[in-house]
Amino acid sequence: MSEFQERLASREDVVATHYEDDGRAVFVADLGASADGAVDVVDGTAMVVVGDEQYEFAVPAGETTARVHNGVVTVEVSRE
Repeated sequence: MSEFQERLASREDVVATHYEDDGRAVFVADLGASADGAVDVVDGTAMVVVGDEQYEFAVPAGETTARVHNGVVTVEVSRE
């Protein structure tokens, strides 16, 4: 289990996965369609805020995009 999955595993209603392929690392967490969440990446640390809770995890160096759409958090890092 990655640090990302461990951080969000404390919430029993969250499904989180991390995978790497084709020079990129992808972190995805389904917070539920009704979840009010936000994500930002600063200096190699992703911060996910859900309600009053905040989860942080390290991401590899590279060009990063982070978004929340319909309760799904996606952080994608291009390492090429």
